[in-house]
Amino acid sequence: MLDVIQTFGVYFLVGQYPNGPLGGLALTLLLASAGLVLALPVGIVLGLCRVSPFGTLRWPATVLVYVVRGTPLLMVVFWAYFLLPAVTGHRTAQFTTMLTALVIFDGAYLAEIVRAGIQSLPRGQMESARSLGLSYIQAMTLVILPQALRNMLPSLVNQLVSTIKETSLGYIISLPEASFISGQISTQMLTQAAQVYLLLALSYFVMCFGLTRFAYLLERRLASRAPMKV
Repeated sequence: MLDVIQTFGVYFLVGQYPNGPLGGLALTLLLASAGLVLALPVGIVLGLCRVSPFGTLRWPATVLVYVVRGTPLLMVVFWAYFLLPAVTGHRTAQFTTMLTALVIFDGAYLAEIVRAGIQSLPRGQMESARSLGLSYIQAMTLVILPQALRNMLPSLVNQLVSTIKETSLGYIISLPEASFISGQISTQMLTQAAQVYLLLALSYFVMCFGLTRFAYLLERRLASRAPMKV
């Protein structure tokens, strides 16, 4: 494995950058972070629609969330890969295609996280806010949603873990993320393919395990600060 790191370590980390496009682990982290950040507003809107008392908002959002959650990410990637060029009129870059797929897919999962976060709060929160003269939208955005987002932080970190692993599907559209770069390195080091993919597995493990532990510690910290229920 040391030979792999010494020979292709920089290529595994950043791809051809700065003499070419960014790739490797750096692109994996960039793609996962951007996908989650852009999917969060989508998830919040869909989550609010899921708990809305208005059926015209609730039912379409529910159908959309169930359809996306019931579809493999691979299919969403294919949809984005073939649909975006048809809509834009020109070929879409692999990064944009994968990012779009992640935003759609993660947005549906974040919608359920938002819904669960809102419904976990006591019903008296909404009733108290409405009794103070706030409209439903004001009560939701000023009172309910901030508390729900705070409780959702560990789940958001866990969703980032899932998104990091999901970026590996960029391999099928030749996106030079970590798994694609590993495949290229493996073709140049045929006798050390096991070491190359072991390095890839360890890289994913370190990132995902570190974030999982962070989510666990964050959850404990939030629980210790939560007010005691009487």
